[in-house]
Amino acid sequence: MTDETKGGKPAKGPFDSDSATAQGVARGLTNYGDKGFSLFLRKAFIKGAGLSDDALARPIIGIVNTGSSYNPCHGNAPQLIEAVKRGVMLAGGLPMDFPTISVHESFSQPTSMYLRNLMSMDTEEMIRAQPMDAVVLIGGCDKTVPAQLMGAASAGVPAIQLVTGSMLTGSHRGERVGACTDCRRYWGRYRAEEIDAVEIADVNNQLVASVGTCSVMGTASTMACITEALGMMVAGGASAPAVTADRVRVAERTGATAVAMAASRLTPDRILTGKSIENALRVLLAIGGSTNGIVHLTAIAGRLGIDIDLAGLDRISRETPVLVDLKPSGQHYMEDFHDAGGMPALLRELRPFLHLDALTVSGRTLGEELDAAPPAFKQDVIRTAASPIYPVGGLAVLRGNLAPGGAIIKQSAANPKLMEHEGRAVVFEDAEDMALRIDDDALDVTADDILVLKRIGPTGAPGMPEAGYMPIPKKLARAGVKDMVRISDGRMSGTAAGTIVLHVTPESAIGGPLAYVQNGDRIRLSVAQREIALLVDDAELARRAAAKPITRPTAERGYRKLFLQTVTQADQGVDFDFLRAGVTNDTVPKK
Repeated sequence: MTDETKGGKPAKGPFDSDSATAQGVARGLTNYGDKGFSLFLRKAFIKGAGLSDDALARPIIGIVNTGSSYNPCHGNAPQLIEAVKRGVMLAGGLPMDFPTISVHESFSQPTSMYLRNLMSMDTEEMIRAQPMDAVVLIGGCDKTVPAQLMGAASAGVPAIQLVTGSMLTGSHRGERVGACTDCRRYWGRYRAEEIDAVEIADVNNQLVASVGTCSVMGTASTMACITEALGMMVAGGASAPAVTADRVRVAERTGATAVAMAASRLTPDRILTGKSIENALRVLLAIGGSTNGIVHLTAIAGRLGIDIDLAGLDRISRETPVLVDLKPSGQHYMEDFHDAGGMPALLRELRPFLHLDALTVSGRTLGEELDAAPPAFKQDVIRTAASPIYPVGGLAVLRGNLAPGGAIIKQSAANPKLMEHEGRAVVFEDAEDMALRIDDDALDVTADDILVLKRIGPTGAPGMPEAGYMPIPKKLARAGVKDMVRISDGRMSGTAAGTIVLHVTPESAIGGPLAYVQNGDRIRLSVAQREIALLVDDAELARRAAAKPITRPTAERGYRKLFLQTVTQADQGVDFDFLRAGVTNDTVPKK
C-alpha cells in the first residue's frame, strides 16, 4: 500500500473537505463548484497575510469588531480585541477579527433602534459567511448587544458576548456626575432656568469622563447584566469599567472560553432557553433595569421561538424586589456595582428565584458558577431581599382600552404620588408637533394634566425613538414642576426617570386607540390596578376611528421600506417578522 492510499482509498489531501464535519478554515467554503479548489484558493489568499499551515489548522475564533470613531462607547475596542486574541492564542485557537456596522445611541438618525435589526442581520450574515468555529461579540452601546445576540442566536455558531464596559464618572463643582441620568437632570435644571449657560457648558465637559457606556443602570448596563444572567458572558463580565485592567482580563478570559466553546460546539440555542430567559427577566426587574430591556429580550427570545408573556412578567415583578441601588432608581454608579461584587453578588441574592440548572458559556450551570463565585462581603450597593431599595420589580405591565396589547412603566423610577392619577390629556400628534408647542407659554397645560405623544412607535417615527421622555413644558419647569404623567407609544432611555407610560400597543400609526385621544379627554393611570384607561366610551372611539382612518406609513425604497413593511410591535420585540422563529417552542415566565 502506498502513502497515497489506505485500504484501497486515496489518502485525504491537504485541500479535501468534508462539508458535514468541516472545521476552521474549511468551514463554509465559497462556491466555485469545486470544494478542493475553494479551499486551495482560500488558503492561498489568507497565507498572503503571513499565516502558516499550523495556524490554519487550529480552531478559528471570529471576533466582531464594532470600533468606530462615531462610537465612544466602543472606544476601547482595539485594546479589547488584542486581549481577546491573546486569550484565544493561549488556548490554542486562531483569532480573526472582522468588522460589522457600529451603532451609537446619540449618533444614529432617526434613532439607534431603527438600525438595531440591520446590525443584527449584518452580524448574522457575516458569522455565516466567514469560517469560524466560535465567535466573540464585542458590543456595549444600547442597541449593539441585543443586535449581536439576535444575530448570533439566528446564526447558530458558538458565541460569547464581551461588553466594552461602563465609562468612569466625572466631577462637577464637587459633585460626582455620570452619563446619562445626570445629563437629563442638569438639562432639566437648565430648561427650568435654575442654572445658566456657563454652568451647563461646564457640566457638559464632565458628564462623560472616559470612553465606555453610560455609568448608570441605563440600557447599556441593563443589557450587560441581562447577558450575564442569560449565561452568554463569562461570570463577572458585566460590570468592569471600560478603562480598567479588570475589563482587559475579562476580554482575555472571553477569548479562552470561546476556544473551549468551539471544541464542545456549545451553540446559543443550548444556552438561550426558556429558563435562561426567565432568569434574565428576574435580573431585569431586580436591577431596576431599562424598559428597553424587555423589548430587546423579547427580540432575542423570539429568534429561538421563545415568547415572553407580559402578564407573566408582571406576575414575577410582584415578587422580585429591586436590589441594586443605581441611578436612575437609586444613587450609585456602575463603578460602585462592580466594586460591590457585580453580577455574581446580585445573582447570589436572587438565587432562590433562579433556574440554577441553566447552562452558561463556561459549560457549567448557573448554580455551579455561583458555587464558585467569591464570598460575600459588606457593601451597600447590592441589597438583600430583606432590605430592598424598592419592594417589587422595577417594571410593571399596564393594560386597558388605551393599550389593549399592553404598556410598560418603570415604577421604581416614577413618582409615587403620580402612580394613581387621573388627568386631562394634552395631546401632541407627533414629535414635531411637540417640539413646536411644548415650550410655548400659551400652551394650555397644568401640572395635573397628562402629556400624550403619538406616532413615535415602531412604524410611526419610524424606529420607536426614546422621545417618550417628554420634557416638562418650560412654563411648568420654571414653576418648579419636576414630573408629570406622560404617555406614548415610544421608548425612553434607561437613564431617565419619571412617571412615564411607554410602549403603548398597538401604536397610533397603525390605528391603535392612542391615535384617537383628543385634547381634554380624561385618562386614568393606576399602577396598583395595572390599568391605563381612556375615559371615553367605545361608541365615541368608534366614531373617531371612522372619521379619521389611519394609513400605515410606507417608504419607496431601501432599508426604510423593509423596516416599515416588516417591523413588529413592542410586544413582539420590534424585530422584523421574517427574522423571528417560525414556531413557538416555549413561553416564559412559567405559570
